[in-house]
Amino acid sequence: MSQVPILVMEGVTKEFPGVRALDKVDFELYEGEVHALLGENGAGKSTMVKILGGSLSKDSGRVLLRGKEVEIGSPARARNLGIGMVYQELSLVPTLSVAENIFLGRWPRRRSGAIDWRRLHEAARMELQKLGLDLDPRTKVGVLSVAEQQLVEIAKVVSQNVYILLLDEPTSALSDRERERLFGLIRSLKEDGMSIIYISHRLAEVLEIADRITVLRDGRKVGTTHVGEAQEDRLVTMMVGRNLSEQFPKTATTVGRPVLEVKNLTISGVLHDLSFEVKRGEIVGVFGLMGSGRTTLARALFGLERLDSGEVFVDGAKAAIRSPIDAIRLGIGYLTEDRRQGLVPCLPIPPNVTLSSLREFSRFSFLKARLEEETAERFVRDLRIRTPSLRQKVARLSGGNQQKVVLSKWMCRESKIMLFDEPTRGIDVAAKAEVFQLMSGLAQQGIGVLMISSELPELLGMCDRILVMRKGTFVAEFQASCTTQEQLLKMASGIGG
Repeated sequence: MSQVPILVMEGVTKEFPGVRALDKVDFELYEGEVHALLGENGAGKSTMVKILGGSLSKDSGRVLLRGKEVEIGSPARARNLGIGMVYQELSLVPTLSVAENIFLGRWPRRRSGAIDWRRLHEAARMELQKLGLDLDPRTKVGVLSVAEQQLVEIAKVVSQNVYILLLDEPTSALSDRERERLFGLIRSLKEDGMSIIYISHRLAEVLEIADRITVLRDGRKVGTTHVGEAQEDRLVTMMVGRNLSEQFPKTATTVGRPVLEVKNLTISGVLHDLSFEVKRGEIVGVFGLMGSGRTTLARALFGLERLDSGEVFVDGAKAAIRSPIDAIRLGIGYLTEDRRQGLVPCLPIPPNVTLSSLREFSRFSFLKARLEEETAERFVRDLRIRTPSLRQKVARLSGGNQQKVVLSKWMCRESKIMLFDEPTRGIDVAAKAEVFQLMSGLAQQGIGVLMISSELPELLGMCDRILVMRKGTFVAEFQASCTTQEQLLKMASGIGG
């Protein structure tokens, strides 16, 4: 790492209506450095890298590249200056090939104007080889795994001769194995002199991959520390401004009779003869590597996947779940892996809260707007949803607050079975603790919770029992209080039997 920064931000400020997203932030990035940005949702991390990536403009302050002040202004200008950004939501075209995506808008052409496919595929192969990626450039992107698509996105950005790479939550949808593959690529880029700004909510991976860490809180820079001097508890305190007394606030509950029973559930080629139960007041975890069938199980229980065979019982009565309407009527709520699937982002909070309970909030096809607003106010207060007003569109809320809005929708419906699929994906440590507190509260109310997660500490900290999936079937069941991460991983990967 060089002694002179290649990128400097001095007093950078950015305001949106009613919010100062960045407040006189200073920042330095060195050549060959991985510099992580930490902070709660809304701390200003994404705003900062979007300014550097050219999709937002700063209101005041200076940005210097190699000692020279620059105005970025647009993504094209950023790329011309050597800055490339990989967003959390990938910008690939699934129906096009790897090569076509890498050189999108820059396809080589013959004199006739026709695309020179041979040159395109060869150039893409060279870019992939530079990054040590063994992918066929002719493969359609849509058939690749999420991790492979992430690597193609990086190859696309790196092919534009950038020397500063901005990564916004690059591992949010990756398994542990895929995460290590990405880290190997990041280390390789770093050795070649690439400078990387890395945003993540996962403290453990930041401590593994970063050289230095800068913490933002409420748009202000709290501090920068070398990773060798960083302590997880101290970083959490810097991020949230207080000590988190308990990361996994699981409380003892009285477990009742089964509220959900599944017998021999099968979807040909995907799920095989699954049987389990969830009792009232119980949190049952489901762990498995990507492709194990975890999400398909949740979708099947919510009526989004057609069963080939098997039976589902709710409160002891056989249930026919052919659609989400059937599941909702039976008292099943579903927090999807991608929370946007459970929201209407362009609408404000109240209609999102009452989305699954419209009959209770209408009379003769007319909406009871006052009742809807009062109900939404109650959930905003009880769930501590941070918003400037009820009229705020949910798309503009932080990830943690969006998750609370989805949860309030099912609490409003008074669901008795909750399916949580990756409930903490993309939210910060403080929001995670609040979501877990709400989950624990649901269990105390006698609600049965099925928690699907790839985060082993969260499963061990919150669940009563953990079911392990591999290749569409359950291969083990553990009491969470007397098992380890190693045991769960061994069973999920097939090493343990």
